[in-house]
Amino acid sequence: MAEVKWIKLSVQMFEDEKIRLIESMPEADMLLIIWVKLLAQAGKTNANGYIYLNEKVPYTDEMLATIFNRPLNIVRLALKTFQDFDMIEMTDDQFIAISNWEKHQNVEGLDKIRQQTRDRVAKHREMKKLQAGNDTGNVTLTQGNATDIEVEIDTDINIEKELDKRNNRKNNGSKNSKVHEYYHSNIGKANAQTQRELKVWIEILNEELVMEALKRSVAAKKASWSYARGILSNWVKSYVQNLSDVEVLDNNFAKKRKEGEHGKPSEQHYRNTTPEAFTITGGQVGRIGRGRQA
Repeated sequence: MAEVKWIKLSVQMFEDEKIRLIESMPEADMLLIIWVKLLAQAGKTNANGYIYLNEKVPYTDEMLATIFNRPLNIVRLALKTFQDFDMIEMTDDQFIAISNWEKHQNVEGLDKIRQQTRDRVAKHREMKKLQAGNDTGNVTLTQGNATDIEVEIDTDINIEKELDKRNNRKNNGSKNSKVHEYYHSNIGKANAQTQRELKVWIEILNEELVMEALKRSVAAKKASWSYARGILSNWVKSYVQNLSDVEVLDNNFAKKRKEGEHGKPSEQHYRNTTPEAFTITGGQVGRIGRGRQA
């Protein structure tokens, strides 16, 4: 498929309500960089807003983190945010598509280019037929872009057949997970909002980290979701991806405390009490916004 070397960005981009909401979040600058990188990647893929490695292999979170050179947790947070804000869509096969792609690409112009390409291929074949007389057998294309053009046409048809269906998001949460069981046994019954937030945090980080945050809230005698959520918020800002990273964070804090810092680590270190701490709020599953500390 012909390479596209440009995308459109509106000069009023930062006046958009969704962009302004993203700017209010922790790691806002990084989220916006990832958004622009996604747009650029969609332009590079040149498949009507879809982003993939090839037609059969979608990009995973890990692959995008490597390509974008950004922490995996932040990439996951970005994708979740963009999906919740209807900025991207995910197919059942986990292919990513930019919503309203025509805003960022001259779709009509690309269609015109494709039609011109088809016309050139048709003329080329007609010339070959004339040169070969009545021989209507296989036609070998000349050196240049004719072969690429033919492949482009076939690829467009395959993409339209295989990737044109955009379905509702997959629900990966499970009310019977170990996290929900632990919450119910040690903190209490989780309301619908807390259940949704637990599910989203498991997607952003992972189950073992959410479980660890809950355990720490219980150990600190601050057993509540708001306290555990503050711990998770701080871990995201520190680029924590697993329990080994948590251990490194603990050791660094213990070292600083030994050098002269005082106070309880469970409350002063793990709980983020600034307005930047964020939660999934607003009555919508996974919606990111500033949260109030309980």
